[in-house]
Amino acid sequence: MPGYNLTVLGLELSFAADVSPERIHKAVDFVHQRYRDLEGRVSHMSKERLLTYLALSLADDYLQDQGKLSHLEGTMQQLLSKIDSPEE
Repeated sequence: MPGYNLTVLGLELSFAADVSPERIHKAVDFVHQRYRDLEGRVSHMSKERLLTYLALSLADDYLQDQGKLSHLEGTMQQLLSKIDSPEE
């Protein structure tokens, strides 16, 4: 499993993950961009608060995507059952 030594939002991180370096760097870039976006919308907020808002924002996005995925899976199941069932 590859090991990574990164600086993310000023914090040094070392960890091992069984993913490609491209995937890790894409995730880091995404976090940095979202942090900059939040930082640009607020003024005089501590880094801790910004990181908390960032975590909440990412969690909300994840939960929304999970809901969409569940809905799509349900739709696919309905379509598959129509394909599998003989027409009457």
